[in-house]
Amino acid sequence: MEDTEEPAVDRYKGSRGCSCFDQVRPAPRARVGFHTELQDTSARGWRRLLELVDEAAADGREEFRPLAELTPEERRQVITLPPSIARLTAVKHLMLYGSDLVRIPPAIGAMTSLEEFTPYTSYQLHWFPYEITRCRNLTRSTVSTRALFGNYRMRPPFPKLRSAPDSAAERGPSRPAPRLRSPIQAPNCSVCDRAIQQDGPHQVWISLRVATDVLPLLVNACSPACIAALPRGAEGYIPTPHKGGRIDQPAWEED
Repeated sequence: MEDTEEPAVDRYKGSRGCSCFDQVRPAPRARVGFHTELQDTSARGWRRLLELVDEAAADGREEFRPLAELTPEERRQVITLPPSIARLTAVKHLMLYGSDLVRIPPAIGAMTSLEEFTPYTSYQLHWFPYEITRCRNLTRSTVSTRALFGNYRMRPPFPKLRSAPDSAAERGPSRPAPRLRSPIQAPNCSVCDRAIQQDGPHQVWISLRVATDVLPLLVNACSPACIAALPRGAEGYIPTPHKGGRIDQPAWEED
């Protein structure tokens, strides 16, 4: 949901943004990629975030606003969330307004009570993990949609995903596993939750309506069968799973 007022709480500046693509003018043929920054787990902001997750899991709170508990410098040190957010099963509202996050981990799918998700003005968040669809109670979201891959206003492209070999035997010692362009290495299938074997993951993009917004979702599947089981894409978006890159998208729509 792009047009909204700034929340009454957490009135710090929005994220620094990036130059991955123009979020003002359409440039559907531009080349894009993933943010490859790695989280500095020695940073004070990261260590404090881990403490806040532990506190929230222990007291069973229903609203989690971790960035409000960090200094501006500490917030800039946090570029992802820890896998331990899977323990936040009581949280109904996850507030990440104005973050410098560049990715959300698949562990968000374990936040089964989540009803509202607010990463608004997190301008470096261009995509989300497919696992967020496991949050069955999620009905409200506030996302800066102009920052998303494939959004209907700008139609920026999706990063091109590399195909995994059909089997470990086919890959062989002379063909090591390709370096995934996404820095997320999901151990389990986004679709069936089974462990991903050595010949995976099979990665695809799909755009689906999640709560209020249509989000570009990265699927890490264990097999072509799980990719075939994915739902149809949202209306007005690429209807089938795809590998990104130079793929035709529906015509850009002006409000």
